Amino acid sequence: MNPMQNIILAGIIIVYALIEIASKSYKGYQATKDDSKLELFMFISLLAILQPLIFAITGKLGNLWFPEMKGALANWPAWAMFAILLVGDDLTQYWWHRLSHSPLLWPLHRAHHSAHYMSIRMTYRNNFFYYAMMPGLWISGIAIYLGFANVYLVYIVIKLTVIMGAHCALPWDRPLYKIPALRPLMWVVERTISTPATHWAHHAMTNADGIGHYKGNFGNLLFVWDLIFGSAHITRQYPAKVGLRDDELFGKEPWKAEMFYPLAHSAREHSALVPGGTIYDESRNPVGTPTTA
Repeated sequence: MNPMQNIILAGIIIVYALIEIASKSYKGYQATKDDSKLELFMFISLLAILQPLIFAITGKLGNLWFPEMKGALANWPAWAMFAILLVGDDLTQYWWHRLSHSPLLWPLHRAHHSAHYMSIRMTYRNNFFYYAMMPGLWISGIAIYLGFANVYLVYIVIKLTVIMGAHCALPWDRPLYKIPALRPLMWVVERTISTPATHWAHHAMTNADGIGHYKGNFGNLLFVWDLIFGSAHITRQYPAKVGLRDDELFGKEPWKAEMFYPLAHSAREHSALVPGGTIYDESRNPVGTPTTA
């Protein structure tokens, strides 16, 4: 792994953090100590453990099984490498994300939606095994072995800038929608990449207001995947609440269960983080009505 990635990532985080601080958007966090532990430990785990480990394993296996392929595609044009990464990393992440909203994989992704605020701090908030099994990370490791390292660095910087912008507590797209001269440009932008309006809708607590769309808008870098596969919902509005209804009704889950399930389980009644637990569905269970997990 190129250490320059983490240096650039730190720079991106600092810029967005300053934006949130300057705008005072951080005051709406309402984060608990468990929220902070989950976000900090998962961020460190991904950057210091999982990504380096996955890239090391793919490199080791490449040297063992296909030594002649090391750097074999390094002479490919940059645009071709970038296109491969969009499919191998971003498209597979779209499907991994979408599948993670199914009952089987929801416990590995639930942590990302349990934040009752939007902020760059919860960009990497997820279960440890959600990232450990993410196909895009393994494919990226293979691509780097084949010679994509320099292009991958550019690709990941662009992707991180977009996804952190989509999670930022200050929705950068809101004022741009109000400028008549920018409407054609924003029409293209919101259909190409993830924006706060489309991604906040994915984090909405409810779909009942016509704005929330937590069963769609799965794109990470590219939103166009949602258009292609029929999961897009564009309103240019922002949900009144984000987070999970079951947390609001039954109390938040402990951070260890969110991060390490299935190795750690919840002690909460009505939880998806226990064997046989289910996703809380407000369409089948009106607000205030407990479910059997």
